[in-house]
Amino acid sequence: MRLTDAAAQRITELTQRADSEIVGLRVGVKNGGCAGQSYTVEYAHEIRPTDEVVEDKGVKILVDPKAVLFLLGTEMDYKADKMQAQFVFNNPNQISACGCGESVELRPAKVEG
Repeated sequence: MRLTDAAAQRITELTQRADSEIVGLRVGVKNGGCAGQSYTVEYAHEIRPTDEVVEDKGVKILVDPKAVLFLLGTEMDYKADKMQAQFVFNNPNQISACGCGESVELRPAKVEG
């Protein structure tokens, strides 16, 4: 997983403004929505032993172990316009998305080995 400059800048802003110490953002995938799955992003107050830690552009992303295969090769971006501001995932493992953009269908990455 990698970050765009915009995503790294936004994560830095969020961690600096937080009310308590934040070690980074935890990213994962949960079941739900009309396409079957959705991305999750939350503050991480600690690094769990099972987290996959990604450091890019001076910030830490902690990937939930259940989401690692779904997020391999993903670029996390941050986009803001007049109507909304959000993290956007450019994921080669994404098969489809619902019309509202809130949920996606993902397949696990194929790991050569």
